[in-house]
Amino acid sequence: MKKIIVSTLVALLGGMTSHSFAGKDFLNVSYDPTREFYKEYNQAFCTFWKQRTGQEVDFKQSHGGSGKQARSVIDGLQADVATMNQGSDIELLEKKGLVEADWESKFPDNAVPFTSTIVFLVRKDNPKGINDWQDLTKEGVEIVMANPKVTGNGRYAFLGAYGYGLHAFNKDETKAKNYVKDMLKNVKVYENGGRAATTTFVQRGIGDVLVTFENEANLAAKDFGAGQVDIVYPKYSIKSESPVAVVKTVTDKKGTTDAAKAYLDYLWSEPAQQLAANLYLRPSVKSVLDKNSDKLPPIDTFRPNDAFGTWDEIMSTYFSDGGVFDQLAINAPK
Repeated sequence: MKKIIVSTLVALLGGMTSHSFAGKDFLNVSYDPTREFYKEYNQAFCTFWKQRTGQEVDFKQSHGGSGKQARSVIDGLQADVATMNQGSDIELLEKKGLVEADWESKFPDNAVPFTSTIVFLVRKDNPKGINDWQDLTKEGVEIVMANPKVTGNGRYAFLGAYGYGLHAFNKDETKAKNYVKDMLKNVKVYENGGRAATTTFVQRGIGDVLVTFENEANLAAKDFGAGQVDIVYPKYSIKSESPVAVVKTVTDKKGTTDAAKAYLDYLWSEPAQQLAANLYLRPSVKSVLDKNSDKLPPIDTFRPNDAFGTWDEIMSTYFSDGGVFDQLAINAPK
């Protein structure tokens, strides 16, 4: 993995005078729980870029539910780069001709610089005894989660529950669906984004458990919810992948294509990978991940594409109107 870091930096150092940010607005359109990461990453990249080229860089960030963000770019939001939390969002941009067809091959690890997983955030000392997925079906447990119809956070939470059901019941679809239906009966609030769900749970005090990304749960437990909440790791959970891509139709028009590529390349540098780990995102560079096993404990995970098919198939089967989510959820959000 060190070769990836070295080769990436060599690529960045080669011919950098042609990669110009000067005089141009540069926009990263991303999903909710990466606000803190990209705020710090942009500062680190600016320092790196100034040292190498002498250029000052001013970045703008846009955050929201991943699915909504992708649609905003399709509707004309002038993103130079898209940094989403599921492949379907980049694939949607690809289908609209905004992103190159071979976007996954443009960066290491299929253009996924870091991953996460779904965990549970519970009230201090875990009064409802929530230790694994099965406990989410207990009578009286109130769940807060993001809306699977519009957010990647919510989709991963739903697929994580479904994948647990298949794992627990030896791939028995009927039993897995019954488990998920029982779990969804306990959902008190479906929020329109991962950060909104965290706010509802931590600051508004609604619910007994928040089903969310590991990095978002850690931010709440160690920052604005410190002393009020605990994190529970299920024994088996879903692996969420956060792909990135250059929105080439925009960057070609603005003259920022090379600069956008360099900006995303730097995500695989050792400082950026360590920053990801510091903010509880799981680095794709194994040497950095291994070095941070104290804060990112090993967990048995599955990839949604291995369990449920391509993202096209997942979106059609589970999250389209009348799909599996709508069938299983009582008062499913629109």
